[in-house]
Amino acid sequence: MPESQRHTDTQPVPQQFRSPAGQSPARPSPAAPSPVRQRDAFFDNAKYLAIVLVAVGHAWEPLRSGSRTVTALYMVVYAFHMPAFIVMSGYFSRGFDASPPKIRRLVGGVVVPYVVFETAYTFFTRWSDGVPDRPVSLLEPLYLTWFLAALFIWRLTTPLWRLVRWPLPIALALAALATMSPSIGDDLDLQRALQFLPYFVLGLCLRPEHFRLVRRREVRVLAVPVFMAALLVSYWAVPRMNYAWFFHKDAAADLGAPAWDGPVMTLALFACSLVLVVCFLAWIPGRRTWFTALGAGTLYGYLLHGFVIQAGNRWSWSRYDWPHEPLGEITVSLVAAGVMTALCTPPVQRIFRFVMEPKLQWAFGQDTGRPARRASPHTPSVGN
Repeated sequence: MPESQRHTDTQPVPQQFRSPAGQSPARPSPAAPSPVRQRDAFFDNAKYLAIVLVAVGHAWEPLRSGSRTVTALYMVVYAFHMPAFIVMSGYFSRGFDASPPKIRRLVGGVVVPYVVFETAYTFFTRWSDGVPDRPVSLLEPLYLTWFLAALFIWRLTTPLWRLVRWPLPIALALAALATMSPSIGDDLDLQRALQFLPYFVLGLCLRPEHFRLVRRREVRVLAVPVFMAALLVSYWAVPRMNYAWFFHKDAAADLGAPAWDGPVMTLALFACSLVLVVCFLAWIPGRRTWFTALGAGTLYGYLLHGFVIQAGNRWSWSRYDWPHEPLGEITVSLVAAGVMTALCTPPVQRIFRFVMEPKLQWAFGQDTGRPARRASPHTPSVGN
């Protein structure tokens, strides 16, 4: 990993602060300046490109029924774009230890946006969906807010996953059991949180050297035929498979499948998604680009673009013929990418920072315990 990657909460003690073997590492003098932690362009690039795919995928939803090609592309994108986000979320959650400073950041970066946008989406969709009596329910995440609810659960359980001996097999077992349990209900969208849990736990298990392997030249080259094969398989599977499996929000019985299909699909989709996530990350540039700075605004783009999508559905733009033609489908994709790009820009971040990254000193007492380690500059964001 490049030098700028050394910013996670679990980074090793620098050499100049190490003590001889058998002794506790020496602590730097209080007067010593804290090292400045820089953002890693690779992860910001990955988050921006993945969030653009989220917007494009949502724009394709009204076009699926009329095009087998769009549906095939839709299935491929949904196989890896949220898994990629969640893997990165786990990777940057490795240092979460439930200490008071980390809890404060969790409340400010996840809980507050969840409450605000859950309420905002409820009132907005009363108009866009024509449901004037839709109640505000903080226990049933609406539309895009499921990710914040799931991230809250995943981060709170991070210390547990760092303690158990086989975290990933246990997470896969829980995900498989969830697909066999249609009675889980909608509280905090727990079904989806459990089914996506293995990707988060996988991120917790990763180290910088794993990302170095993914970014090797031979992996980038091999990713091309692998991704093309995935597109062909997806095109073949369109009339043969229920793509709702990729949403990870329903039990097998809810999809009209026998219960034993759940564990089988859990393992199959995890393997498929993991391969495509590797392909996606292999193509991410590690250098700074024109869109690198936008990677810091992925949470803004993710939560705000839903209002644009909902408004577009209200106006039924897909009822016209032109969006269903090849040129129209390309235009819709470019517009969705452009809107998402605009919503990730620094001006938008400045406007909505009071909601997305609120200062909550007034809500918490002064922490008199041990000082908190400097947080990763990649937190908070959709991709971490």
